[in-house]
Parts: sequence; C-alpha cells; structure tokens
Amino acid sequence: MFDAPSDAPVRPRGSQGAVRTAPGGEFDRDTAVRRRADGAWEADLSPGWAIGKALNGGYLLAVVGRALRGALPHPDPFTITAHYLTATTAGSALVRTSPARVGRTVSTASAGLYQTDEHGEEVERIRALATYGDLDALPAEVRTGAEPPAMPPRERCFSATDHPGGATAVPEMAHRLDLRLDPDTIGWALGAPSMRGEMRAWLGLADGREPDPLALLMAVDALPPTAFDLGLTGWVPTVELTVHVRARPAPGPLRVSIVTRNLAGGYLEEDTEVWDTADRLVAQSRQLART
Repeated sequence: MFDAPSDAPVRPRGSQGAVRTAPGGEFDRDTAVRRRADGAWEADLSPGWAIGKALNGGYLLAVVGRALRGALPHPDPFTITAHYLTATTAGSALVRTSPARVGRTVSTASAGLYQTDEHGEEVERIRALATYGDLDALPAEVRTGAEPPAMPPRERCFSATDHPGGATAVPEMAHRLDLRLDPDTIGWALGAPSMRGEMRAWLGLADGREPDPLALLMAVDALPPTAFDLGLTGWVPTVELTVHVRARPAPGPLRVSIVTRNLAGGYLEEDTEVWDTADRLVAQSRQLART
C-alpha cells in the first residue's frame, strides 16, 4: 500500500438504502452502497483509500463485499475472489450483483464494479465471485498447525504514518489506518531490504472501529507490498486476490503476516494470514501482483 521506499529512517511511536453500515465509522461510510431499482448498487468511492491515484484493492473488495452482502440472504463472506481488470479511481461507481445459488447454509453470487470513463463509456474495473454464509453458525472446533506470528508489542513497532518526510510522504490510505510495522520487516525503509519477502504488522482502523468480516477483506491488502522487502520499488498492482474469512474477529488490533516465496516473470504471490486478539486465524488470502 506504500509508494516507493525512502532511504530516510522511520521512528517508532508509543442513508437511506445503505446496506448494514454502522453509523459514524469512516470505513463504513466509505464502503457504503445504495440499492438501485434494477438491483445494482451505487457507491461513492473515497479518495481517502488511494495509493497514488488508484484506490487500494482491499478497500475496493470491501465495497464489492458489502454489495454482495446486500444481495444475498447470508451475512458473511466465506470466500471471495476478485480479478482487477483496470485501475479504479475515486468517484462514483456501480456494483452489479448476480446471485448464482441460494442454499440453506451458503449462497454464491458474482459481482462487477463499473465506472464511467472520460469518454462516457462504462468500464468494468473488478469482477468477483463469492460465497457467503453465517460465521456465527460454524462449529467451534479448530484443528490447525498454524501459529500466530511472533511480533513485538505494538509500542515497539513502527508507525506507517510517522514518516520523516511528513504526512504527505505516505499514501493517503495510511491516514485511515493504525498500522504498526514489525521492526524486523522494515529494512526496505532504511535502504536495506532483507530479501526474505516478508511483512508483518499490527493493524487497526485509525478511528477506532473494531474489525469485522468486511474489514478483513481490506486488511489482507493493507500492508506495504513484500516486493519492497525483495529490493523492488514502485507500484505493485493486484492482478487477482482471493480471501478466505475463517471467523468473526475479536475486538482489538489484528496481526497481519505476509510472505512471498516466488517472484518470476514480473509477478509475485503474497500469502497473508490475519490473526485476532484471541489468537485465532480469522482470515487468509493469496494475491497475485505485478512488479
């Protein structure tokens, strides 16, 4: 989610028709959708989630996810896969949803996010396929070999917005987040990337809104790209992103861990895990991005 790394050091620091949006939250306001008579959903995409001129892919997935929540009888995304066709910018957008199957425990639908270009032509920006269910209805049993990432306490991590270049030196999206980067994964910011392809951070929303399943769709794409830790700079656009939401997160900051094991042909994958304060793996994702 960041622009090209800087060699400078960083410092630590201690409506009507809207679909199920909580009042007062910036994330809820900026992902709100309104149902049209034809079953499409209108959205006003906020510039507050921009990386340069383009909007963050996780934020956009949350917008699409909210529209799908309104189109289906089940409340929670279980799995959603999005292909990013062209860069999306701030402004008006339309999400068209198409239910494929409604079952007793899960429902499936596709969705497309559209904008009108400078020629007045409608352009599809994102196409997604998702299955929704009810996380609260899932059995409590967990069998896993996964473990939460080992990270320092939040007060010993580094703030993404505490940049020596000032507030204008970080992407606009950074101001929407309370992001604390693990010191072991910020060598790239000092001009010394580890070349391991790792990124870890504590993550919350800057306005204090607690995480929920829709916020998890944003969280998997909220950290700086692992390409920075591999010595690469510049924009790393998402080609495809698949998210699995495994549980409703407990209140409090999330721990996000991302790793890239293979970069080839100008493309890399990012495998992401999101853990809550109850040490539960609440979301996983895999992303294909272009370098």
